[in-house]
Amino acid sequence: MVIIGFSGYAMWFAPLFARFLPGWALNAALIVHGHEALLAVLFIFAIHFFNTHLRPESFPMDMVVLTGRETEEEFSKKRALEFSRLASQGMLESKVDQPPSSSFVTMTRIAGFVAVAIGLTLLVLTLMAYFSG
Repeated sequence: MVIIGFSGYAMWFAPLFARFLPGWALNAALIVHGHEALLAVLFIFAIHFFNTHLRPESFPMDMVVLTGRETEEEFSKKRALEFSRLASQGMLESKVDQPPSSSFVTMTRIAGFVAVAIGLTLLVLTLMAYFSG
């Protein structure tokens, strides 16, 4: 984070940084920034996409993110220990809700597919830009 931040600021405010850094350092900042950005994109895709969007039980995305609601069955499957703790304390009702309407779920699924499509498109465009040039 420090490396991509510093290199980004060095490129953004190049005249300022050129006062106390040699020219090769600004060129190195450009290269380092590009490599760090590619690593960040690949990490986000590998970790976030696979763990959040591409799991069969939550494809294209976990509906609780958009609906704010989770049924008792979903909650017990995803977080079994927390479910049992809240059930034993009598606080389960505050965490679970009725499922949202089917029209709302349909709209959120469409939004989820669009978001995943945009993410994959940006990944492909980033890789194309990185390797083309």
